This record gives sequence, C-alpha cells and structure tokens, in this order.
Amino acid sequence: MPRIELADGRSTELPEGEPIGSVLPAGAIAARFDGELVDLSFVPSHDGKAEPVDAAEPDGLHVLRHSAAHVLAQAACDLWPGTRYAIGPPIDDGFYYDLEVPVPVSESDLAKIEDRMREIVAADQPFIREEVSRSEALERFADQPYKREIIESLDESEGALGDTVTIYRNDGWSDLCLGPHVPSTGRLGEFKLMKLAGAYWRGDETNPMLQRIYGTAWATEQDLDAYLLRLEEAEKRDHRKLGRELDLFSSPEELGPGLWVWHARGGILRKQLEDYVREVHLAGGYDLVVTPHIARSVLWETSGHLEKYADNMYPPMQTETGDYYAKPMNCPFHVMVYRSQTRSYRDLPMRLSELGTVYRHERIGTLHGLLRIRGLTMDDAHIVCRPDQLVDEILRVFEFTQQIHATFGFIDPVVELSTLPGDTIVTPEMAERATGALRDALERSGLEYRVAEGEGSFYGPKVDFHFRDAIGRLWQLTTVQCDFGLPERFGMEYVGEDNARHRPVMIHRAILGSLERFTAVLIEHYGGAFPLWLSPEQVRLIPVADRHVEHAEVLASRLREAGLRPFVDASSETVGKKVRAAQLMKAPYVLVIGDREAESGELTVRDRAGTETKGVPFDEFVAALVEEARTRRLTGTSFGS
Repeated sequence: MPRIELADGRSTELPEGEPIGSVLPAGAIAARFDGELVDLSFVPSHDGKAEPVDAAEPDGLHVLRHSAAHVLAQAACDLWPGTRYAIGPPIDDGFYYDLEVPVPVSESDLAKIEDRMREIVAADQPFIREEVSRSEALERFADQPYKREIIESLDESEGALGDTVTIYRNDGWSDLCLGPHVPSTGRLGEFKLMKLAGAYWRGDETNPMLQRIYGTAWATEQDLDAYLLRLEEAEKRDHRKLGRELDLFSSPEELGPGLWVWHARGGILRKQLEDYVREVHLAGGYDLVVTPHIARSVLWETSGHLEKYADNMYPPMQTETGDYYAKPMNCPFHVMVYRSQTRSYRDLPMRLSELGTVYRHERIGTLHGLLRIRGLTMDDAHIVCRPDQLVDEILRVFEFTQQIHATFGFIDPVVELSTLPGDTIVTPEMAERATGALRDALERSGLEYRVAEGEGSFYGPKVDFHFRDAIGRLWQLTTVQCDFGLPERFGMEYVGEDNARHRPVMIHRAILGSLERFTAVLIEHYGGAFPLWLSPEQVRLIPVADRHVEHAEVLASRLREAGLRPFVDASSETVGKKVRAAQLMKAPYVLVIGDREAESGELTVRDRAGTETKGVPFDEFVAALVEEARTRRLTGTSFGS
C-alpha cells in the first residue's frame, strides 16, 4: 500500500486501488501528488506527498475553468446537434471554446447556452478519465475533424504517451484532454459567459473561421461579482476609449492595421516618457545610440532572424544592392556599434541604449489598441560584458528595473524565469550558462520568482518582470535576456588582459518594453489622470468673462516661462461647462480667473479631486507645481494645508 504524506505532516497508508481523494478534505476539487496536479480519482502507485487543491487557489481556478470549458462545449453540442468542437483551454480569469456551429451564434444565444450549462451542473455528472489507444480515440471522434487532427498530431507533451490518448467523458459526451477536472459538473462553482469572437483554427488565416465563446468561472458568487466589477472599471479605463477622449492618438484606416499616429497632446506625453528614459539611462551609465530602420538581408541572416523570426518580419524591399528588411529588433545594430572598433577588456561593460523603432508583422487577429501593434518604439538597451561581469550586470538591470517602475507607481514585481524554447540558435552549453547566470542573479537579488519552461526567446533565456496596475491586473513590462549566441554568430571579441582575444556576452533588456504598450498600460493604470509631470496639460485657466481672458493669458505665459504646460479656455461657455470640460480632459489643476483673482493676484485653485482652495499666491502655486513635476511625484499638491 502506498504511504501518503499529507499537507499537515501526517501520513497514511492508501489501500491498493483507492483514489487520492479519499484521504483529502471534502472541499478539495483536485489534488497535487508530488507537486503534479491530478484528479481526485487519481490512484497512486507509489509513496508520495498529497495536497488538496481548493477551488479559490490558482491551481483550483485553472481546474474549474478547464472543466467549465468542457461543459460549455457539451452544452453547445446539446443545443445544436452537428456542432464540431476544436479547443477549449482555461485562460487568465476565464476560459473559451472554439466551435464550428451549424447555425450562426449571436450574443443573445449566450443566455441559452448558460441555461443548458446550469442543467448539466445540476445533473452533477461525474468527469471520468480514460486512456485509450490512438486508433480508438480516432474512432471515438470520427465525426469531429478538429479532434481527429489533434489526435493525429499529438506528441507526448500534448496528451499522447506512446499510443495512448487521454479522454474525459461525462454523461456520454467526450473530449480529448490531459485534465485534471473537477470530480463532477456539480462542483463547477460560479460561471458566466462573456462574449463571442471569431478565431481561425490553429490561428492560421487559411483555416476555417470558428466561433469562439468566452466565459469566466470563479469559486464563489462573491468572487464572480468582484470580477465583474473589475471588468466595469477596466472598461472605463480602456486606453483606446481614453486615448480618443483625451485626444492622444488614433489609428486611421489609411495607415493600415496596427499603425498609430500621435496627436499634439499625445506627442507631449510621449516626449515626457522619452526624455525620462534618456535622462535615467545617461545617469545610469548607458551610452545613447541611434540606428537605421532597415538593413540588408545579410544582417538578418547572420543574426538568425530570417531563420527563426521571418514570419514576424515584413517582406524584403528589393534594391540594386540587395534585399532590405524593416528591422523587427534593434540588437544586430548594436552589435555593429560594438564591432566598429577593437574593444579592450577595459572598455567593458559597454551599455548601449536606444529608443529604437521596430516593425513586426503581427497577425491582424492579435492586434489590440497600443498593446499589440506593428510599428513600435522599444526602450532598448544591450550590455556587452565579460563573462566574469555577467551576473553583476544582470543584478544591476534588476535594480534599475525596480527603480524606473517605482517612478510610475509599479512596485512588488512578479518575476518569471523563462528557459529556452525548443527552436533556438544557441547550443545546449550556451543555454545552460545563460540560464545559470540569470538564476544566480535572481538568487542573489532576493527576488521571488517562478520558472516558465520553454518561454524564452530563440537567442536566449530571459527574466520577465510583471507589475500590477491600480485595479490589480498583472502586466508583463520588463524583459532581461542573456545571450551567448549573437556574440558567437557575429564574431564579437575583446582583447583581454592577457592580450588574447575573448568572446563577450550580451544582455538584451527593455525595461518599459515598447513606449506604445507602456503608454497604454499607464493610461489604464492612472485612468487617464496622469501625474503632473506626464500630463499633456498641467494647468487649465478658466476666465469667468471675456474681460478676464487677457489676465489669464498673462498668467499662462508666466506658467510657461516656469516650464509648465498651461491651457486657457477662452471659449464662450459658462464657467460650469468649462470646469466640466477640464475634468473630462483630466487636467490636474484648474484656475478660475475672475475679478477677485485679477485684482488680488491670488488664485482659486481646483485640483483633480474637486477640492477648491482660494487665496493661493501665484508664485507659491507655480513653485509648488514646478517641484511636483521635477520630483515626478505621483500625488498632487495640497494648497489648503
């Protein structure tokens, strides 16, 4: 009989053939056996440690959502016989299923599907795991072409062990799946179907378009309600909506998908970000460089981009001197800067920084506002160093990352170490050294981190920093990659203390990521109400009557002389409407200029929260704002205290 160690330290013997769930608390919906997520029906064949998985914990939510996706597809098949079902994974905060339904499905059908799902839940149908041969699985899914295609292409990581395929069934309905699942449909918790979308099978535009149905699932009704409230708040903060309302940017149809223009107000916001990036990098020991937007094919052949990244590159431009490609990344150009002269060990580390614009042919279906675009500007930097400097330089980047993000109010990162994918340009020995260096730096930093197997780039493993915004959403912002491959491919060298030639190492890092994506995150984080130093418009002056316009313009001129960004609303609207317009534009401070202010030289200051302070001396107001902007403070100035 296997001896099972329980989470509370006790151990027990499990009778042969008895499932792991029999020794776990009744509230568990799944289990971890020796760290692996399994069904409660799992029967151990050897000694090990068993832990219960609660519905509210991350693993539990994963299981809930995976099971809910199955029930969604089952409900659709019940409602529309002949439905062909493809894939239905759990995702962040929910799940989806891609279906080929015989009739068009509309938003109004979601309630009907939900009702059928609830009937399946009420029936409390057990999820039963089966392992069958590949040939039997093909027979089971004879009328499901998408499942048959998956079965025929399965490898061991996707649900096939030799000739064995894993299937889950409930009430006669079956799906191809690795699991685990909740014990029965009655344990699904609270769920809601959210929206419809189209999705090409396997993400390929040449394949059939399927109907994708999204849903969300949570352990309790309270958790579901809280999530729906977060969604409402997220909708208010949507950067596409606020970008239009604040007149920051747009994507005219004439440009093509994924390309954006920045308006005058957006240009100011972007300039503030760019100035900050350059300033902090110069202070941090980086050199600023500038590189072209295109290069000949030989550069991309040497770097490996044409071999590993061509699908994301635009087609070549043919010229009399060969094919040229718009750059998808800046790193090969920085290699050229390094190779422009002989380097000594004394020259290293060399830290090269660029706000470099790159072009990536992202699929149309993946484009999303400024978060996923085709023309983007990276706060890119590459550090070339000696191998003995590598860990210290990575540590330095980790510290720099936290310093920069704290400026915007992002703290307490969630850190992830991503190992190399299967398709890479580096050797196993290079991969081991690079991963080891990142791991050593993480251990020395004291940062907690998790490991994402195979999620690195084709030229190196990486560390990603994720930060939570004001409403708790997690954003991946910083990437730090360790690369032994490009120095080898480009023959990068330095002359060592021994006068021999040695190979340096390269660190790729983008702290904000792209300026466009980071701007989108900032808009949603702040809800469009930027800190003073970032605000395109810092002070709005509102003349009470036409006779006050001249005095308002004089004050605005003095504000500009102090380096601030004022705007005078000289329109003929009422003061109330002007104040409302200032609020809609998220102006940090509003000055109402009437007879009293013109005569006394003192101001009536209204802040973004609506607090009004009268009798503020003009010079005091200016000095306070200059200091608030200079220090990049996240909170406004209080003039009443």
